[in-house]
Amino acid sequence: MPPLQASYDTGRLADLLAEPDVLAVIGFGPSSEDSKDPRFLHIGLEQAGSNRYEVWRGVGPVRSGIEGNARWSSDDTYLFFAIEIDEDTVGGIDAAGELAYAEVCSLLEQRRFEDGTRPHILRLWNYMDAINEGEGDDERYRHFCSGRARGITPATRNGYSAATAIGRRDGVRVLQVYGLAARESGIAVENPRQVSAWSYPRQYGPVAPTFARATRTPADQLLVSGTAAVVGHASVHADDTFAQLEETLLNLESLLDAAGSGIANRGLAATLLKVYLRDPAEAKALEQHMHARCPKLIDSIILFGDICRSDLRIEIDGIQV
Repeated sequence: MPPLQASYDTGRLADLLAEPDVLAVIGFGPSSEDSKDPRFLHIGLEQAGSNRYEVWRGVGPVRSGIEGNARWSSDDTYLFFAIEIDEDTVGGIDAAGELAYAEVCSLLEQRRFEDGTRPHILRLWNYMDAINEGEGDDERYRHFCSGRARGITPATRNGYSAATAIGRRDGVRVLQVYGLAARESGIAVENPRQVSAWSYPRQYGPVAPTFARATRTPADQLLVSGTAAVVGHASVHADDTFAQLEETLLNLESLLDAAGSGIANRGLAATLLKVYLRDPAEAKALEQHMHARCPKLIDSIILFGDICRSDLRIEIDGIQV
């Protein structure tokens, strides 16, 4: 299967969407550009520096459409999908998580590639406002995990995929879920330095997060989940962003090694990274630290948002290209 092409681009939105092989365009932060095209999704996370779009390009002409609350596009090898649920219309983040995942699963169970093949989920992203609001089991992220677990159907789950969950700060109580599926299934990859997320102890909530640390695709690309300074199941280096960054990079390197020699040989330098940072004041120093630590890194963007644990200050995900 051919690899997904991913990049960070500065072009005009209309020009990007006019390209016949563009599968998805994801924008971040405030922008004067908007589009009703099903392939476009805007995420309300402010971006450090000049705004760039994340662009996915497929391997052929792209079809797209809208079904219920879900948008989709497909090049007959890959499928992009996105869904947004207004929490106020369904009774909160718990119900929004359940509905979003039920509709995603329904879309993937009903939609087929041209030869009748059912899509397989490779990667998911989840963005919500105020992810850490609430104490203990009343935290919004824990409610989201409970709803998501109810919404995922066994037929669609087929093993957990890579995923990210990040908190926006825009005050808009709309859950945004988007993802990538393909005509062939991927292989879940776990990090030997970390306890698998679905095996977390009860202290992290009544329902454990349901994601793999990464997905190795049939094209031998690694889709890396949101990765942070977690060793075993515990957060480390509380209140020290740069110590957490170093621990996160160690986790990423360990994950690449666990994915196999082809992935490991290309390494972190060949991975397109999104860096989520709590404190915007640390962005410049963090960028300098990243460049010193990974001088051959292909590209990265820094987004300001909240991490799913309140004691974590940074998280990184990525697509190996």
